[in-house]
Amino acid sequence: MSQTGILFIGVQGNVLALDRATGQEVWRARLKGFDFVNVVLEGGDLYAAASGELYCLDPATGQIRWRNELKGLGRGLISIASPGSQQMVLMKKKQNDDAAAAAAAAPE
Repeated sequence: MSQTGILFIGVQGNVLALDRATGQEVWRARLKGFDFVNVVLEGGDLYAAASGELYCLDPATGQIRWRNELKGLGRGLISIASPGSQQMVLMKKKQNDDAAAAAAAAPE
């Protein structure tokens, strides 16, 4: 099954892959904690953040490829942004809007 036929969700310390057509679970990966899990599919890799740790998972199997404990940063929520992602598009728009506002306010 291709990655386009899969929907990835994060819930209660787990990442699940669901078949888009049927809603059936394809695989489940247990991460750390029982909190919110942020997931991003980028360039063939699936990234997940849970309980202050970042994971890279194989999107086909759910196997954890690597894990970073992000030592010294606590256990709060992690947001993930990658080049071309919606978060990056919004950040770039804000930077452009701020630059335009600064240029408009500058004395001539």
